[in-house]
Amino acid sequence: MAFDGTWKIDRNENYEKFMEAMGIGMMKRKLGAHDNLKITIQQNGDKFNVKEASNFRNIEIEFTLGVNFEYSLADGTELSGAWTLEGNKLVATFTRKDNGKVLKATREIVGDELVQTYIYEGVESKRFFKR
Repeated sequence: MAFDGTWKIDRNENYEKFMEAMGIGMMKRKLGAHDNLKITIQQNGDKFNVKEASNFRNIEIEFTLGVNFEYSLADGTELSGAWTLEGNKLVATFTRKDNGKVLKATREIVGDELVQTYIYEGVESKRFFKR
């Protein structure tokens, strides 16, 4: 599938503002902006295996489209939600366990890049990855 492969972070747009809206402290925001994130995605039908490797942690996530699962961000924020496929775009809605607020995320292939978009409390951020 189009998402399959290993993707390395290339650049961010508005990522520090997004992390600030999420309540992440200044030191973690500065480190997070330079996390050297690498994502490896394998899709088999409606099942996904995603490995995230960064300066801060290495995790493996398995999920099935449309099925809720638990996930924690690198800063420890715990979420619950699901990914769905809308056209050629992966779309997720996660609810924070600590405050009930919603984090929306999308992943889509644009040209030769994987573009990951986050929206939280009206703040939008994009992260761009290259194979």
